[in-house]
Amino acid sequence: MSRQPSFRVAVLGATGMVGQWLVHLLDRHPWFRVVALTGSDRSVGRPYGEACRWLLGAPMPDWAARMPVLPTEPGFEAELVISALPSEVAREAEPRFAAAGYLVASNASAYRMAPDVPLLMPDVNFDHLALLSRQRDERGWTGALLTNPNCTTTAAVLPLKALMPYGVRRVHLVSLQALSGAGYPGVSAMEIVDNILPYIPGEEEKLEKEPRKLLGRLTDEAVEEAPILLSAQTNRVPTLDGHLVCLSVELEERISPEQAMAAMATYRPPEEVADLPTAVPMPIVVRREPDRPQPRLDRMAGGGMSVVVGRVQPCPVFTLKFVALTHNTIRGAAGAALFNAEALLRWLGRV
Repeated sequence: MSRQPSFRVAVLGATGMVGQWLVHLLDRHPWFRVVALTGSDRSVGRPYGEACRWLLGAPMPDWAARMPVLPTEPGFEAELVISALPSEVAREAEPRFAAAGYLVASNASAYRMAPDVPLLMPDVNFDHLALLSRQRDERGWTGALLTNPNCTTTAAVLPLKALMPYGVRRVHLVSLQALSGAGYPGVSAMEIVDNILPYIPGEEEKLEKEPRKLLGRLTDEAVEEAPILLSAQTNRVPTLDGHLVCLSVELEERISPEQAMAAMATYRPPEEVADLPTAVPMPIVVRREPDRPQPRLDRMAGGGMSVVVGRVQPCPVFTLKFVALTHNTIRGAAGAALFNAEALLRWLGRV
């Protein structure tokens, strides 16, 4: 049996919700060994087990509990850095790591729309990693920086990617987003119990912009955004995990729901990433029941890495309407950054 590759990894912002999911997902990763966990000033110097209010149902790994929390500064011996930093912190910190030679896979929104930074879903636009050549040339970095999209964007983009051969023109999206997407402590009980909040700051703008870059075409080391018009409305709802998105889609070709479901159900990741540890054989799972997908029943499809689509119907205004679900803290955050880190190593020829 051939020996598995081994890479040293640091998690930035490890005490937050996304950082905790990264620690959990990295616990038995076949390629990655965590050598550093960073946190805020109040956590630095303390064991992770004391500094972190662990919120996951699975127990904190023993190795992580014993590790000291380090400052979020270059200097530790890692090849890969996976960032769960808040965007305002990431904006300053992540370029320092890339300039210092680290490979940075970020979950933060700070650099998603930068023209030389890949906004990546490996099973959608693996070829966009070629932007890193331009990034390194223009910024003088020996490392690299790439990002994954907003957690809700993920639910929309995979089914839209499957429908792109039919010419996606316009999309209207309405999201029902889980509480975990707001982090901890997040939304107060007084606001969300017996309630829905019809406004999430910054979310609608991300949903209207990010899919255009993800579904765009790479030309001469730049991304030509997809000519799709998107309109989004976002809502916070009292579910714990799992973002549900209702989409109405106008296509150039008027296809039937059966054709759409077949296109989604048979969509497969490109061969360059199909065997990566975090890849799933079926990125899109199609349900035919009239009341699926549901967050509680379907968010863990593909270990939380598949998008689940259902209720595919003709749309009296556009062409089709359907519902898509993603596990926001796995496929939409920690798992996405981990998948990106694996894809980066593949693009570099390291695995």
